[in-house]
Amino acid sequence: MHVPDGFFNLPVSVGAGAVAVTGVGVCLRGARRELDDRTAPMAGLVAAFIFAVQMLNFPVAAGTSGHLLGGALAAILVGPYTAVLCVSVVLLVQGFFFADGGLTALGINITLMAIVTTIVGWAVFRLITRSVPGSRAAIVAASFVAALVSVPASALVFTLLFWIGGTAPIDIASVAAAMGGVHVLIGIGEGLITALTVSSVLAVRPDLVYGARGLARRLVLRTAEGGEVPVTEIPVTEAPEPTAAPSAAPSAGRLRPLFIGGGLVAILLAGVVSFYASSSPDGLEKVAADKGLNAHEQDHGLSDAPLADYGVKGIDNERLSGGLAGVAGVAITVLAGGAVFYTVRRRQRHKAAV
Repeated sequence: MHVPDGFFNLPVSVGAGAVAVTGVGVCLRGARRELDDRTAPMAGLVAAFIFAVQMLNFPVAAGTSGHLLGGALAAILVGPYTAVLCVSVVLLVQGFFFADGGLTALGINITLMAIVTTIVGWAVFRLITRSVPGSRAAIVAASFVAALVSVPASALVFTLLFWIGGTAPIDIASVAAAMGGVHVLIGIGEGLITALTVSSVLAVRPDLVYGARGLARRLVLRTAEGGEVPVTEIPVTEAPEPTAAPSAAPSAGRLRPLFIGGGLVAILLAGVVSFYASSSPDGLEKVAADKGLNAHEQDHGLSDAPLADYGVKGIDNERLSGGLAGVAGVAITVLAGGAVFYTVRRRQRHKAAV
């Protein structure tokens, strides 16, 4: 879904850029309500994880591949406002360091991959979790469906934008069918990755899953006969937080293994597993080639960058070059995302102090 340069005319590119800037601005303010001392580092980790997993194209049909978009996943883990920022940071890193996604199409990519996927994914997730009894199984199932739906939704918005201001004539019905069909298959992969990730975090730190806030844990008394007597419902994330200063260090200590483990997973995925990713064109590239959408595609302005195309210039060994580029990308994303989320969190602290 990374749209290259030359796909859209100037008015649509500028209009999408305005939507992206406005959306990111709104989310910078909204994220202040979502980020705290625990979720701010979590957001940086989520951004790095999305970058790493986006390097893992998986086959979905003959000659076509797909990869994670990540909007729904980020929204469920760290909240919808912060999710838009997470994916936007990833897109900025990819566009400026790896020549992935056109610079003139950056607004379109943020609109499609960050804003649309987050809005649709979060809306579907909340609709499901409000309609069924709260449980971890329900949250995981809702995560799968939300992520699945968000991908073809983004693809169809792309089709609409291309029909309005694409640089090649199209039969909108034909392109919509092709884009929607292949991205439903990609959405299944997105759903599986999202459900697996959410389930893993729920298993170790359910309090760090934004979408699980309010999840109730049933407190029971076990009788001598082996039965259970319900006592009350205790929301997991509303358990009393230690407020004394000496408790801050143990809390940070409990978070550290998760962040270290998550960081190592991201490095492993980007630095090692990415070598085995599918080399087939992704859904957009395939449809663009088949339907003529790429008639006026332009080369990326930073195609000669040191990390362009996810390889380190000057290193001939493909595996080493790609692995080092992936690790560098994870590091850059952590630093860029950390800077954004730290700044947002600091401003919230300052506002609260005033």
